[in-house]
Amino acid sequence: MRRIALFIAAAVLMYVPAARAQNHAEVGIFGDYTSNSATHSNFGGLGARLSVNTWKYIQLEAEMNYDFNQFFTESFRNPNTEVITTSRSGVRVLHGLFGPKFQTSGGPVRFFVTAKGGFENFMLNSAPVSFSTFADSVSNLRTNNVAATFYPGGGIETFLGPIGLRAEVGDEIYFAGGAHSNWRVTFGPSIRF
Repeated sequence: MRRIALFIAAAVLMYVPAARAQNHAEVGIFGDYTSNSATHSNFGGLGARLSVNTWKYIQLEAEMNYDFNQFFTESFRNPNTEVITTSRSGVRVLHGLFGPKFQTSGGPVRFFVTAKGGFENFMLNSAPVSFSTFADSVSNLRTNNVAATFYPGGGIETFLGPIGLRAEVGDEIYFAGGAHSNWRVTFGPSIRF
């Protein structure tokens, strides 16, 4: 895990002079929806990303998001009524991705494609969802819970001055006992500076 963090830090530092010369970067937050194909479950969460321009059509992006508890329902029937119960699974997912974003230039609307690599960490935790449980999840990453991830995706972003909105869809493929494809959708605001 330390190697991944050092790689991300080195890559960002290497491209900061180019970004500074253009005075262009973006920060954003987003909500995400991920459909896990292995367990047929759906997760939702929040994340943040940083994009740094390296060239007119290319940005380097780093992002991390935390998917909250996944709920499931069960139903059973006794002779007279049907009972439906909802329970928390305790399963949470931490995603970390880094890679290039190739975009169209100019104008208030831009289309883009991306190919990122990173990790996905599945964990069981019955504690309430809070910033401290997120921070504990990041600091307690274990290699036996972490799966390598490849994420090809694309989307659209639109800006009105420095404020923008971004929508993205892709296939987050994690490798644990084989490749598992998972549809992922993100949407949220960003600030360009």
